[in-house]
Amino acid sequence: MIKLLCVGKIKDANLEALINDYLKKINKYHKIEIVEVKDEPIKDNQNDVLKIEAERLLSRIKDDEYVILIDLHGKNIDSISLANKIDKLFIEHSKITFVIGGSLGFGENIRQRANERIKLSDLTFLHQMTRLIILEQIYRCFKILNNENYHK
Repeated sequence: MIKLLCVGKIKDANLEALINDYLKKINKYHKIEIVEVKDEPIKDNQNDVLKIEAERLLSRIKDDEYVILIDLHGKNIDSISLANKIDKLFIEHSKITFVIGGSLGFGENIRQRANERIKLSDLTFLHQMTRLIILEQIYRCFKILNNENYHK
């Protein structure tokens, strides 16, 4: 199973429709779920916000999950490499969990739990848009792994 663990909810109906479209496409290949945790209002002490959100995320991760943070400070990866990574990870792990943090990023305790950190781009995206982008990339991975055409 693939789990997408996200801080915050999608507030735009058009974006939510696109996300649901990709969920349907991915479900033809593999079971996927989205789990949302509440985002914390931004306070003077941003470290407190990061810690609270990280604790909420950690409470939704089991010990046997392979955790990949979608992180601006993670390593670059292309679509083919991500497809191969997913293919290999499923040999040893029953669940791959991609984590999208809140607007401030990730607290140290969730970084320590992560098995790895990847970035989608050098650009910064709204965390709500990141959800759509990673779903599109997961769908692309399954198209690659099944040798099926997909627009470039």
